[in-house]
Amino acid sequence: MHDNAEQRHLVNKTYDEIRIGDSATLKRTLKPEDVKLFAVLTGDINPAVVDPQYSQSGMFREVIAHGMWSGSLISTVLGTQFPGPGTILVDQTLHFARPVTLGDTITITVTAKQKFDHNRHVILDCVCTNQEGLQVVRGTAEVLAPTEKVSRVQEVHMPEVSIVDKHERYTHLLQRVHGLEPIPTAVAHPCDRESLKGPVQAFQAGIIEPILVGPENKIRAVAEENGIDLYGIRIVHAAHSHDAAAMAVSLVRTGDAEALMKGSLHTDELMGEVVARANGLRTGRRISHVFVMDVPTYPRPLLITDAAINIAPTLEDKVDIIQNAIELAHIIGIAEPKVAILSAVETVNPKIQSTLDAAALCKMADRGQIKGGILDGPLAFDNAVSIVAAKTKGIKSAVAGHAEILVVPDLESGNMVAKQLEYLANALTAGIVLGTKVPIVLTSRADSAETRTASCVIAALIAHANRNKGND
Repeated sequence: MHDNAEQRHLVNKTYDEIRIGDSATLKRTLKPEDVKLFAVLTGDINPAVVDPQYSQSGMFREVIAHGMWSGSLISTVLGTQFPGPGTILVDQTLHFARPVTLGDTITITVTAKQKFDHNRHVILDCVCTNQEGLQVVRGTAEVLAPTEKVSRVQEVHMPEVSIVDKHERYTHLLQRVHGLEPIPTAVAHPCDRESLKGPVQAFQAGIIEPILVGPENKIRAVAEENGIDLYGIRIVHAAHSHDAAAMAVSLVRTGDAEALMKGSLHTDELMGEVVARANGLRTGRRISHVFVMDVPTYPRPLLITDAAINIAPTLEDKVDIIQNAIELAHIIGIAEPKVAILSAVETVNPKIQSTLDAAALCKMADRGQIKGGILDGPLAFDNAVSIVAAKTKGIKSAVAGHAEILVVPDLESGNMVAKQLEYLANALTAGIVLGTKVPIVLTSRADSAETRTASCVIAALIAHANRNKGND
């Protein structure tokens, strides 16, 4: 929310200045955010208005405005235009002739109809018409007209309001796997509320077929305590968390599972089994982690890597880290991702290793050693995500201000960036490990069930891509 100051010339008409037939008009177009804001302000959550699916089956077959949205615009005209500042609304009648739907442009006209000298009241006709000239609302308003003249330029400070609907973004993400076959997923040691609720939610949404690996009595006790329904879900007993990690990895190696998911155990326990040379899930590629983030203040998906696996990656490590992220971007629908290689500055400085790595990585991409994306760096965070910041510093780049992948210098900086976006910017977050034989859902033990379910969506998309690759 930002302060949005503007100067407005406010002029009223006093009772003595008003003539019968005087009028004023205002135009407004109904936007989706208008409907949401009106619902938030009034508490009117009538599903015919706020639920698109319900609206489709209702009388009007589409989302409509709250009736009093139009009524409130009449009040706007009365209070700011005619009669204007100083007007007091005494009485009002409204008749709603037809609905106002998304995209409709409404013209509100108020016209002086009667005056009463004994109390300085004025009755006005109020008519709202849509872009086709059809009446949507008509009625009257009785007001106490102002007696003192107002004519001044006033600086109005109004907040710029944005709708941040995390649930809607979450629901939209779940739609990405709608209609796809659920992916068998081994869940290692889901022995607390969130780590159990996440895969169960993903199961109920048709995203995965979880195989819960851990102490069966403990898993069932957590489910019973938190009202989590385990009907139809397979449980494989393991004595403790270390045993659960080994068994979950074994289920992947035998083909029983096509994805792996971390439960409430420590990351080191699970990844120790994943990287084991004899029985792990290594490939020829460096293992890395990607946060897939939907940030409400940023117009495109944002992938941050590596913020969880590689503590201080070398130049060679970063090649694989970037390639892993680019291939994930392709899977989620970004055809040619823009990759920003981050540092504290946007110029190469021999004293800052991350700037040297960035320059080398960009040249490696030019030579075809990194494929499928557009790389630029070094870039500071602001230049990577803000075109205004990039232009201010004179940076001309296809990536600057439009980055879709942020490659961080090390785990510490990446983890801080990702957690700040999640907790301070209300980003919807998914965490996934790449460079292994199957995708691994790797989230923090503090993460919610929704974050874990969102991560399952990304894992399922990767697993289906792997299936398609195997069939080629």
